[in-house]
Amino acid sequence: MILLEEEPKNKQKTPKRPKKRVSLLVYISSTLLALFVGIFMTILVIGLNNRTSQQLDSSASGLNKISSVYQTISQQYYRKTDKTKLINGAIKGMIASLDDPYSEYLAGSDASDLDNTISGSFEGIGAEIQKKGNYIEIVSPIAGSPAKKAGLKANDIITAINGKSTAGWSATKTTNKIRGKKNTKVTLTIKRGKQSFKVTLKRDVIPVKTVNARLDKKQPTIGYIQITSFSEPTFKEVKAAITKLRKQGAKSFVLDVRSNPGGIMQQALKISSMFVANGKTLMQVKARTGKATVYRASKSLDGGFKVKEPVKVLIDDGSASASEIFAAALNQSANVELIGTKSFGKGTVQQVSQLSKKSEFKITVAKWLTPNGSWINKRGLTPNITAKYPSYAYLPVVSDQKTYQLDDVATPIKTLQKELKAVGQDPGAINGYFGQSTKQAVTAFQAANNLDQTGKLDPTTIDKLQAAITKKISANDVAYNKAIEQLSK
Repeated sequence: MILLEEEPKNKQKTPKRPKKRVSLLVYISSTLLALFVGIFMTILVIGLNNRTSQQLDSSASGLNKISSVYQTISQQYYRKTDKTKLINGAIKGMIASLDDPYSEYLAGSDASDLDNTISGSFEGIGAEIQKKGNYIEIVSPIAGSPAKKAGLKANDIITAINGKSTAGWSATKTTNKIRGKKNTKVTLTIKRGKQSFKVTLKRDVIPVKTVNARLDKKQPTIGYIQITSFSEPTFKEVKAAITKLRKQGAKSFVLDVRSNPGGIMQQALKISSMFVANGKTLMQVKARTGKATVYRASKSLDGGFKVKEPVKVLIDDGSASASEIFAAALNQSANVELIGTKSFGKGTVQQVSQLSKKSEFKITVAKWLTPNGSWINKRGLTPNITAKYPSYAYLPVVSDQKTYQLDDVATPIKTLQKELKAVGQDPGAINGYFGQSTKQAVTAFQAANNLDQTGKLDPTTIDKLQAAITKKISANDVAYNKAIEQLSK
């Protein structure tokens, strides 16, 4: 599943008014949007000053140019033209000129798929994506999803799907191609840094549950709460988790929003308010003009449920949007330390307007700011304590479509050599050459894992090796261990 993070359209029919939806990443209240529209209409009714008149004159001149080009192409182009394509092309061109990965024009199936939300159950691979340049970038894989299990990471670029280039595709078109029924497969071509590789994923039902909680095994007075996304039930799930952990003896908490791509901002605000004193700022939303709208912690948000125990928050480069709002609110308004690596950096607000039954466009209408007024867009939140996974956690995924054997030379072999060393098998020189030392390491790994001892890196061995790496990464969670250490003092 690729999360589109949009609120569902209003099911009630309102024929004479266009439907509008706001990005779930950052929700702007309908009253605020209505205010923008109201101000614009007031200017029209009251009268226009010279500057406004000049602006409208300029706009009219520009529209006349567009109309002139359209008419010329329609009437004089040497081949018959498709009027719909011409209009769509003009709209796409205007939006593309914004150079904004979150603004796009959607028509046909692209538009209809925007109605899906993270409040339901989906079948897919479980990752949020966005447009970046001419291709598609992964923002964050969801915990427990096929994408996460396959080792896909934030900032990976999807250059092809099932062999077809994604160049020029919208995020929604990419979504359509990746989604599919449970147990069916999709092959992605991924570019990570200078390396490019293919990975085949088996689609699955993406879990709706957004909160996982438990006591730490070694420190049973510390509760661990993982928030995988900010969906409709998340506030209730977090509240229930804290209540249960308290009954089990928890005196402090680790809140984990790593690889959390975001979700409904209202949920992020409600949960943030649990940890922040009433009246203190949670976030700010600022449109192009006017003062910022400030959101503050309050009983109306958290229902009076407060958490005053010591808390640490874990973030990484997959923590985006609503999870960044949450982390920034706790960090800047409740002095909660952030542990991990720099977050993704998504600091803008989108509005989606429906043009017709089959088309709509999404544009960025505002930016959101942290409590102290910082704009983290493309910069992310910097943790108070930097804690990275071991280097092998950042290795690229190696495709299991090939077999490597003695005397082969290839870049993926170098990656597999690093993985062999990480799991305790010495491959000798790590240089991409499959020599005798590498063969011995592979044979030893196969013996330790009850595989046929062929000495070859075949698909089964590669899968087993990468599964072993994933397990080892989980067992060496540096950021989590640092949080436990801090709370144990």
